[in-house]
Amino acid sequence: MEWNPQTLQFLSECFLHTLSPAPEPRRRAEASLAEAADRPNYGLVVLRLVAEPSVDEQIRQAAAVNFKNHLRTRWSSEAPILPPEKEQIKSLIVPLMLSATRKIQSQLSEGLAVIGKHDFPKAWPALLPELISNLKNASQASDYASVNGILGTADSIFNKFRFVFKTNDLLLDLKYCLDNFAAPLLEVFLKTASLIDASVNSGANLRPLFESQTLCCSIFYSLNFQELPEFFEDHMKEWMGEFRKYLTTTYPTLEGSGGDGLAIVDELRAKVCENINLYMEKNEEEFQAYLNDFALAVWTLLGNVSQSSNRDQLAITAIKFLTTVSTSVHHTLFASEGVVPQICQGIVIPNVKLRDDDEELFEMNYIEFIRRDMEGSDLDTRRRIACELLKGIATHYGDVVRNIVSSQIQSLLSSFAANPVDNWKDKDCAIYLVVSLATKKAGTSYVSTELVDVQSFFEAVIVPELQSPDVNGYPMLKAGALKFFTMFRNQISKSVALKFFPDLVRFLASESNVVHSYAASCIEKLLLVKDEVGGPRYTSADINPIFPVLMNNLFSALKHQESEENQYVMKCIMRVLGVADLSADVARVCIEGLTFILGEVCRNPKNPVFNHYLFESVAILVKRGCENGLPVSVFEASLFPKLEIILTNDVTEFFPYTFQLLAQLVELNRSPIPPIYMQIFVILLSPDSWKRSPNVPALVRLLQAFLQKAPNEINQGDRLTKVLGIFDTLIQSSSTSDQGFYVLNTVIESLEYGVIQPYISHIWAALFRELQRRRTVKLIKSLLIFISLFLIKHGSSNLVDTMNGVQPDIFNVILSQFWIPNLKLITGAIELKLAAVASTRLICESPILLDPAAAVSWGKMVDSIVTLLSRPEQERADEEPDVPDISENVGYTATFVRLYNAGRKEEDPLKDIRDPKEFFVASLSRLSALSPGKYPKVINEVVDPANQAALLQLCNAYNLTIV
Repeated sequence: MEWNPQTLQFLSECFLHTLSPAPEPRRRAEASLAEAADRPNYGLVVLRLVAEPSVDEQIRQAAAVNFKNHLRTRWSSEAPILPPEKEQIKSLIVPLMLSATRKIQSQLSEGLAVIGKHDFPKAWPALLPELISNLKNASQASDYASVNGILGTADSIFNKFRFVFKTNDLLLDLKYCLDNFAAPLLEVFLKTASLIDASVNSGANLRPLFESQTLCCSIFYSLNFQELPEFFEDHMKEWMGEFRKYLTTTYPTLEGSGGDGLAIVDELRAKVCENINLYMEKNEEEFQAYLNDFALAVWTLLGNVSQSSNRDQLAITAIKFLTTVSTSVHHTLFASEGVVPQICQGIVIPNVKLRDDDEELFEMNYIEFIRRDMEGSDLDTRRRIACELLKGIATHYGDVVRNIVSSQIQSLLSSFAANPVDNWKDKDCAIYLVVSLATKKAGTSYVSTELVDVQSFFEAVIVPELQSPDVNGYPMLKAGALKFFTMFRNQISKSVALKFFPDLVRFLASESNVVHSYAASCIEKLLLVKDEVGGPRYTSADINPIFPVLMNNLFSALKHQESEENQYVMKCIMRVLGVADLSADVARVCIEGLTFILGEVCRNPKNPVFNHYLFESVAILVKRGCENGLPVSVFEASLFPKLEIILTNDVTEFFPYTFQLLAQLVELNRSPIPPIYMQIFVILLSPDSWKRSPNVPALVRLLQAFLQKAPNEINQGDRLTKVLGIFDTLIQSSSTSDQGFYVLNTVIESLEYGVIQPYISHIWAALFRELQRRRTVKLIKSLLIFISLFLIKHGSSNLVDTMNGVQPDIFNVILSQFWIPNLKLITGAIELKLAAVASTRLICESPILLDPAAAVSWGKMVDSIVTLLSRPEQERADEEPDVPDISENVGYTATFVRLYNAGRKEEDPLKDIRDPKEFFVASLSRLSALSPGKYPKVINEVVDPANQAALLQLCNAYNLTIV
């Protein structure tokens, strides 16, 4: 693409139309730009348009956004920007960014960061010197629009040093950045600090100066994240002096200016708190001299931070710093008398109590409220971080904290009792303290607390809320009570909990989205509780009395506004269907309800978690209904119309689920399967169906079902040829080769030898081709499983003859180079049995191994079998994982999600053989009896001494001998 007036006009019109509110011109413009983006120099031309002053600012902004996104998708992709164009872009972008207006500057800065992520510093050595040179010039001229543009770019580039593991390459890049940028950064930081000091009372514009200091603090964090650099240690006094000043000084001209003035100052203070917290965590010894001053400064600051949500980030980072101090060796700062009570009264309780913002979130955005409150993603909320501070202090002052908090809880409950209408938030605060300060036993769902007696607190505080006749009154208190019930479900006895099952069902009818979500979650979690012997504490006998009204209320809850796709309700439906007894009438009602919902979400799938539980619910209903004697046709009648809509309307998000459900339905049918399924089989064989990678595991699952249930139908026409063509395509990619072997193994398991015989040479040829191309552990293990299955099904003679028919003596090559050395890598109970039995049959039945000339190979195979059967999996299968083929995973694709309840039952092809170890030594014993003295000699000469001892142990274990 060339830069000329025609190109300028074409692109300007396209970018203008992308801003159109009318969908048709907007789509046409987007399509034209997408097509143009494939042409060389597109990115360079768009960048020149951004720089063209004659073009309207709005069009240039749209072009800047497009340029940034173009870099994101093309700089390092399979269809990359060519090197000459890249170099020109890199030479133009910095000066253009510095001269651009603020909105365009931010887009170009992000674009520059994209390039830097891939090229900096090794492939872009000119960038940092250019940024530093421009930074010095802008700083000398006090041009803070340019200073902040450069600092913003540097901040984006240096961000890569955060939250990553140390490597030599990373540390080399970091050293390069420190050597060049640490001194200029401090210089700008101190100059800006002096300008702020000089302007603090003058009414000058402080905003760009504070923005500059905030960016400097962010860069400070990135450059110090891995370890304390020598330059920063040498200049710690300068940095810490300014940091403390920003925490202890007020800036009334900016803070009181209205708008976001206070927010700008608070953002800088929050960045300072992040930095001192980083030093407290990683450089405690060097930071110790400054700790007392900062602890006092942060404490004092918190006392002046209001409850306004605008100041949340500052409050949270400040409390995090105190929490880090409380768990460190410097915790004695909290030992003085009265400190912990002051923290509880002055910091914890004010931040734990509900605010108007919390109530608004509860009512207006229930999903976000639950995400923070129930799912533990609220570490960045005042309520949770305040409780984390108490937990931190309790690490060293547990008794003091427990006494104070227990007393505080009683005080809050007394306040509520005195005036329940006005003081309901005090009760909520008490419940929240108990729940948030509870400790969870590692690896379990068991939660405990030393603040209260759980049973007594439940009966005195929680039960009155559960038994409240008005399910809509005081909904936040109801939610807190339900959360307590859910959290402490293991400690509340079955007899007590069962009394309140009807109340939980009642709360499903609450108008509050949070309340009926918490009720559903409570029921769902209760049904997962185990009894003392590991079985389910609550069974169908407990659910059956309330089952009809429970299901009715669950489906009704999904009719509430904004709860149409409530994942907590749908997960509860899934769990209940997995426990309750399902009669024919109930199953019909449930499948009709679920398929109605499926029809609704097909129109616009929005919530992937809800959708997953919806399909799991259908799968568990079909599975358990058929187990209870219901004909599969009951479910087919309701499901087929919806599944057809998914396939015909190309609802691609649901394709993997649809194919898994169809596989489940095929397997539940008796042979011959209904003709409608063979229409689906035609879709299955279409190459287009296999182009979307998330579909592949589900399509393989469906293909396996057809091979098992309709072997005769598959043998008609060219269907089997197409099935094996799918196998051949799948094994050619490392990401799908295992799926190809699933298909091949099912072909061998399900079809008669006479049916597959004409294709066997093609199968071996394809496998040998892949083995020559890449000898990965995954491929070799899959090949050994297939060879073992083939031998078990069709005998060693057919195995040897068909392999050698493709290439003379190839069997011995495979045996010596792949089978014998890699047999020990086989894992999984069924796979191990299959490989061990097949290898045993080979050495005991195959003429090629029983030939005296093959004695060494025979002995080596015995050695491998003994290793497989006698050594622990982790000892013998200590393998390097295969490196994934990155090129196959470029870009975002929706992932395949397996339906647990529609899973394929793994079949054991050797059900008649109980113990592979016994089969091995018994077979060897019988073989040796035919030629006494022959095989002990080979074993003694070839088998590893440790394995000889292991073989003797196996023989003794089963009272067998090798003679």
